Amino acid sequence: MKPVRFIVPFAPGGTTDIVARFIGQKLSEDLGQPVIIDNRGGAGGTIGTDMLAIALPDGYTIMLNHVGLAYNVSLYDRLPYDTLKDLAPLSLVGTTPNVLVANNAFKVRSAKELVDLARAKPDQVSYGSGGVGSSGHLAVEMLQQVAKVKFLHVPYKGAGPALTDTISGQVQFMITTMPAVVNHVKSGRLHALAVSGTRRSPAMPDLPTVAEGGVPGYDYTTWYGILAPAGLPKPLSARLLQAVHSAVAARDLRDRLMQYGMEPEVNTPERFSALIKSDIAKWSKIIRTAGIKGEQ
Repeated sequence: MKPVRFIVPFAPGGTTDIVARFIGQKLSEDLGQPVIIDNRGGAGGTIGTDMLAIALPDGYTIMLNHVGLAYNVSLYDRLPYDTLKDLAPLSLVGTTPNVLVANNAFKVRSAKELVDLARAKPDQVSYGSGGVGSSGHLAVEMLQQVAKVKFLHVPYKGAGPALTDTISGQVQFMITTMPAVVNHVKSGRLHALAVSGTRRSPAMPDLPTVAEGGVPGYDYTTWYGILAPAGLPKPLSARLLQAVHSAVAARDLRDRLMQYGMEPEVNTPERFSALIKSDIAKWSKIIRTAGIKGEQ
């Protein structure tokens, strides 16, 4: 029996990898064949995405990616694939707000206090990210543009090391996915200031949004979705779409995702394609204003 190759364009252990492993198990049950996770990290997810773009559109290769798929179009001067032509979006599987977290020695306790401090001390309040052009970098860049302040960026080779140094106090704060920090916050190793979306998260209902915390107009939400190579025949697309929707509808999977701070959500290929297109335009403005270039 031929296995389905499920590409994760990031290293093992991150949020995308965790979500893919949860969903892959359910897809395997529904499709009646093995689903093998294939981690192909590097260059902000573009290496793994290129592998999907050149794969045969036979239903045996799919990928889980996140909103980075949209901002990579502007981060890199040249991509080995055309995001809107070489990929076939199937469906979202969920969204998650990110969390603005600070180390416990940092006395700031709200988004407004953070912005006010940066306004008083430009380029002195430090934050960590998983690298230039990473989601953590762009989330804070958006905050800078909305609040008209300047923080000190300390890029790392991955969100994991950045999180470790935020906890230890080497950097003062970061914005990262809820699944990555929810346990650290609940155990008291980190202090959460706000969630980055437009509404509070069921995983942390007492935590205000950045806008509620005093910085109106800010909204950074990460989506996760499944894609296939372009040219996938409609019967295969329909079968995979049905399997994805069935997987996300399963109560046990929904509960696991929600424990990690993800809000399960599905849509249609048409709606997912429209979301990617609109996010490409949105992030193009932010990235070009900041003059950010991805590291290849």
